[in-house]
Amino acid sequence: MVFSMVGCEPEEVVDDVDVAESVEILFVEWDCATASTYVAKAVLEDMGYEVEVTPVAAAMMWSGLAAGDGDFISCAWLPGTHGEYYEEYGDDVVEIATHYEGARIGLVTPTYMDITSITEVDDYVSDITGIDPGAGIMAATEDAIDTYGLAAGLIEGSDAAMTAELSTAIANDENIVVTGWTPHWKFAEWDLKFLEDPENAFGDEEYIANVGRAGLQEDLAEVYEFLENFSWGDDEIGAVMEMNAEDPDYEGNARKWIDENQDIVNTWIP
Repeated sequence: MVFSMVGCEPEEVVDDVDVAESVEILFVEWDCATASTYVAKAVLEDMGYEVEVTPVAAAMMWSGLAAGDGDFISCAWLPGTHGEYYEEYGDDVVEIATHYEGARIGLVTPTYMDITSITEVDDYVSDITGIDPGAGIMAATEDAIDTYGLAAGLIEGSDAAMTAELSTAIANDENIVVTGWTPHWKFAEWDLKFLEDPENAFGDEEYIANVGRAGLQEDLAEVYEFLENFSWGDDEIGAVMEMNAEDPDYEGNARKWIDENQDIVNTWIP
């Protein structure tokens, strides 16, 4: 709360209203996270809130949420990919609800490659094309390299850089192995496959959760209730990701999807 420097009384009513109407969403610039974040932003704006979205690296997303620098995230991959972050910051954040079921991470290749298992990676590539170094899938890939005794290196980059490399390789019918996950628009764009993981280095199927800062339910009860309801499946999130891949007008695409799917959105609104 901000206190007036003119009088002796705090500006309680005005400032409480301002705080209650403002929401900040933290997210990592992965395609699935971008889709869910901007759709949540648009819905909350329609509910009367002023919403700011802030892209950050995964580690900063979790530490910022725990510190109260943001109100919620809708891209918590649990229990594996972001498990260490949740364990570290669990006392200061609240898992609200499952946002998406059936998430998966692993190593991915085009289907035209004969490779079927992670054990064969060294026979096809010298490097695995990865994403941003703070991502949970990068740590999991490093563990997988150790688990399988691979000589292949792991190239750091971003989601956009990874898909660009993948596109170029496929256009030239070249071998490539990338860090991959579902949901992601690349599986609709190209014929891809996950490599078998006999040692289960990448873990089992995951889910994506809506996670809020401590005190969110008390401070923004309606937002908290929205997050309890906000969930979707492959068709819904896939449609938004495909629109974003074709045109990075994330806010416009979110608005278009909401207009075309108001019946679904209505089930989210308290």
